[in-house]
Amino acid sequence: MRAMTISKDHRLELADLPEPVPADGEVLIDVVAAGVNRADLVQVAGKYPPPPGASPLPGLEVSGRRRDTGEEVVALLAGGGYAEVVAVPHEQLLPAPPGLSLVDAAGLIEVAATVVSNLVIEAGVPVDCAASQTVLVHGGTGGIGSFAIQFAHALGHRVLTTVGSDAGVEQALKLGADQAWNRHTTDVRAAVSEAGGADVILDVVGGSGLSDNVRMLREHGRLVVIGLLGGPRGELDLGVLMSKRARVIGTTLRSRPPQDKGAILARTQEIVWPLLASGAIQLPIHARLPLTEAAQAHRILRDGGHLGKVILEV
Repeated sequence: MRAMTISKDHRLELADLPEPVPADGEVLIDVVAAGVNRADLVQVAGKYPPPPGASPLPGLEVSGRRRDTGEEVVALLAGGGYAEVVAVPHEQLLPAPPGLSLVDAAGLIEVAATVVSNLVIEAGVPVDCAASQTVLVHGGTGGIGSFAIQFAHALGHRVLTTVGSDAGVEQALKLGADQAWNRHTTDVRAAVSEAGGADVILDVVGGSGLSDNVRMLREHGRLVVIGLLGGPRGELDLGVLMSKRARVIGTTLRSRPPQDKGAILARTQEIVWPLLASGAIQLPIHARLPLTEAAQAHRILRDGGHLGKVILEV
C-alpha cells in the first residue's frame, strides 16, 4: 500500500509499505480520504509520539469502506491514517454520516468526537436547550473551532469566539457565533467580561492563556484545555478559581482505550448525526489535496488563516 511516512529529519515521504495485519477485534478499512489535524504536524515534528502499539504513521481520522462488509464508515484512529489501508478496533468505527460526501466525511470524526467529549461529556453543556449557557470557543475558524461554534449554536447556546483576523470574525459570525473578536486587535479578556463572561471555555491555547481564561469564567464555570499552542505552562490564581467555584479540565482523546473511544463515538453519533442530516451543522472544507501533497496540507495548517478542515484524498 502507499503511505506517507515520517523521515528522520521530520519530513513526510511517500513509501510502499505492507498492509497492516488486523489484531483481534480490528477490521481493515480501505481508505478513501484522511482528515488533517494539527496533532499530525506536531507528530511529524517529533513532539507527539503515537501511543504504545499504535501505527507510527500520521493521521487520526479517515473515511472509507470496511473490507469485510463494504460498508461506508468513518474511523477514529490513534495513528496510521495517511495510508491506503488501516486496521481499526471495531469500537472506533461509525457509519458514514448523512449530509456529507465520503471524501469530506474524513474530516469529521476527530473534531466531532473532540467537541462532544469535551463540551458535553466533560463540561456538561446541556443538549436539550433547557438551560442555555455561554460557550467561548478559542480559534473559531479552525477545524475544531468551526465545528464547535455550529454545534453549540445548534444546541441553543450563546457562542463567543476568538479568531486571528477581521475576515475570521465575519466567518465566525456566519457559522453561528453571537460575538467574535480578532484576538490580535482586541483585549479579549475585557471583551468577554463586558459580554458577561463564559460558562464554558473550549481552549486550544493552553499555558499562555490560562490566567485570562480562568478570569473570564462565570461562577461555576468550566475551562476545558484541549491544546497547547501557547505552551504547556501558565500561571493560575487559585484564589480566583476558588472564588468562582470553577473547574479547569484537561483532556486528550488519542491515547484513550478503544472502549472509551467507543462510548464517545456512540454519544457523538446520537447527537451529531441528526444535526448533520438536518443541515444544522455543516463541515467547512478549506482544501482537498492528494495524499502525495500531505506536506502542502501541513503548510496550510501551519500558516493559519484557513476556514475548516483540510482533506487528503487517498
